[in-house]
Amino acid sequence: QVQLVESGGGLVQPGGSLRLSCAASGISFAFAVVGWYRQAPGKQRELVAISPDTATTTYAESVKGRFTISRDNAKNTVYLQMNNVKPEDTAVYYCYSHRMRDYWGQGTQVTVSS
Repeated sequence: QVQLVESGGGLVQPGGSLRLSCAASGISFAFAVVGWYRQAPGKQRELVAISPDTATTTYAESVKGRFTISRDNAKNTVYLQMNNVKPEDTAVYYCYSHRMRDYWGQGTQVTVSS
């Protein structure tokens, strides 16, 4: 059974930083697509960043230059480093993985507010 467990969400001030983590069991991130999505209240879930392999990443225009996705295959964990956060980054962030089918984490709340 595949499980993705996010952590690291919380309240952060505008301009601050936060690092989200997603630990996996039942799937090896070394052979899977990994990514992060988010969903703000009243809005559809949207792509934040995705990495089909260790050499390739794609970011939403709204987070380019501020967010960085990375993976540690030895720990089977994917990260989202969020810098210079803005109030519009407030959302539930979901870890995503794909290997033959889609897998989702339960989500972690990120709130950007002063």
